[in-house]
Amino acid sequence: IDQTVEKFGGIDILVNNASAINLTGTLQTSMKRYDLMHHINTRGTFLTSKLCIPHLQKAENPHILNLSPPLNMEARWFGPHVAYTMAKFGMSMCVLGMAEEFKKDGIGVNGLWPRTAIATAAIQMIGGDEMMKACRKPEIMADAAHVILSKPSRECTGNFFIDDDVLKGEGQTEEELAQYALVPGAQLAPDFFI
Repeated sequence: IDQTVEKFGGIDILVNNASAINLTGTLQTSMKRYDLMHHINTRGTFLTSKLCIPHLQKAENPHILNLSPPLNMEARWFGPHVAYTMAKFGMSMCVLGMAEEFKKDGIGVNGLWPRTAIATAAIQMIGGDEMMKACRKPEIMADAAHVILSKPSRECTGNFFIDDDVLKGEGQTEEELAQYALVPGAQLAPDFFI
């Protein structure tokens, strides 16, 4: 962070994107995996935000964007993989708490989550080539993030955005959203937490 500030003169935007995933039940989750998910997802988000906020307080249009799901407390999201859900919801709780805490500073703190599976190394690892065919390209998340991060931070905070809803809000049609399918015309797999 210090090197970034030294090179660029400040920080305007923080995107907390790093994440660890392990979709196992309680008895199958080793404490090493539990700790990894919580250190990267929740602790990493909190720590990186904490260290960037003094710089964001000086920015003209400061934003923190966590790639984390809406806080949906339905048991079905916890039962199959409670440790992972807790770690991702920890990121979402940072959105909720920091949006309120730093509203007076004009820092927009929001979450962004995909409606469908996104073609990433994690999805490849979990579901292989078949799952990848049911994914959207990562560009949908990048385009949605750009829209959010371009908004006035003082007017856009404490939200849990869904990627295609953001783009529809900007006027994209279903036909235009089809460009994000990794395999044109494929049935898309829904993501977790929605």
